[in-house]
Amino acid sequence: MNRPDRARGATIVDVARLAGVSRMTVSRVINDVTSVREETRLAVLAALQELNYEPNLAARNLVMAGELRIGVIYANPSAAFMSDFLIGVFEEATNAGARLILVRGESGQALSTHELQRLLGSGLHGVVLTPPLGESAVLRDILRAAHLPVAVVAAGRPPSDAVSVRIDDRRASQAMAQLLLDLGHRRIGFITGNPDQTASAERLEGARAAIAAVEGGELLLAQGAFTYVSGLRAAEELLDNNPPPTAIFASNDDMAAAAVSVAHRRHLDVPRDLTVVGFDDTTVATTLWPPLTTVRQPVRQMAAVALERLMRALRSAEPSAEASADYVLDHTLIERQSTAPPQRTQVAGAKTHERSSHA
Repeated sequence: MNRPDRARGATIVDVARLAGVSRMTVSRVINDVTSVREETRLAVLAALQELNYEPNLAARNLVMAGELRIGVIYANPSAAFMSDFLIGVFEEATNAGARLILVRGESGQALSTHELQRLLGSGLHGVVLTPPLGESAVLRDILRAAHLPVAVVAAGRPPSDAVSVRIDDRRASQAMAQLLLDLGHRRIGFITGNPDQTASAERLEGARAAIAAVEGGELLLAQGAFTYVSGLRAAEELLDNNPPPTAIFASNDDMAAAAVSVAHRRHLDVPRDLTVVGFDDTTVATTLWPPLTTVRQPVRQMAAVALERLMRALRSAEPSAEASADYVLDHTLIERQSTAPPQRTQVAGAKTHERSSHA
C-alpha cells in the first residue's frame, strides 16, 4: 500500500484508505459522531495515529466550539482528595458545558490496554489525569499518540508535554517545617508519600532544606504511601525511636490522622506530648481531634483550573502553546490545635491562624 508523502502530511483520503473505510466514516470519527460502530472507530483511530494525521485547524475549531468530551482518569488512594477534586472538576464542567467521562484505575495503576482502547474509542477531546497517573510518561505518551491533549493535577514536577496545575510542594513543605522549628522542635519525624510521585520527593526536600538550616535540627524518616494504613505503620516506626520525635510532619492529612491515632493509642496527648501536622487540608483535617495544622492545597480550584485550561487549549488556534503550560497556585498554612512547643505552653482553645504562601 502506498504511504502518504510525509512532507505534505496525511489527508482524510489516506486515513480512509489505510482503515478500509469511507472518507465520510473518517470524518464522523474525527467529529465524534456516535453512530459509528466501535470496531470501525478503533480502526480509524489506529490509522489516524499511524499516519500522524493532523486535522485542519479551522475545521477542528468548528468542532471544538460545541460540547467537549473530557476523560477524567483517577486512581488516587485518598478519598478526601478525590472528593474535593471531583467537586471542582464537576463544577467547572457544569459551568463550561463539558461532558465528563470518569474512569477509575485500580490500586493507583493505569488502565489496562483494553480499557484504554475503549476509552480512546469513545470520542474524547482531551483527558485530565489525577495523581499518581499524571506521573506516568507511558500513559501520557499513549494519549499524545492518540492526539489527545492532557491536563495533569498536583504533579510535584510539571511534565513538559501537558497542562500542569499544582502548588509549589517544596516551598509549602519548607514553610511547614519552618513553623515546627519556630515552635522549638528540633527532632522531627517525617512520613514520606508514595515514592512513585514527584510531589513526595518535593515535600521531603522542602522539609530537609528547612531543618538543615537550623543547628541541632534532625529529620527522622518513615516511608508512607499517602494512605491511612501506611501512616499507622510509619507513625509506629517513628515513635519507636529512642528518643522519639517531638513532632511528626506527614506528607498528607490521611497519614497525619493516622499519626494522631497512634499517639492516642500510646496515651500521648496531641499536642502536649506530640505535635502532628499534615498536608492538603482535606475534610480529614477538621473531623478529628485535635484538628490538624496543615498545608492547604486548593484541590477544588486546581481541578477546575486544569479542566478550564485544557478546554482553552482544545479551542485555541495554536493548541501546542496552551497544551504545555504550568500553572502554580498559592498554598496556605493553616494553624490549628495539633501544634505546640515541645513543652506544654500553648494556650488552650487557640484560634486557627493562617500563613499565606506569599507571607
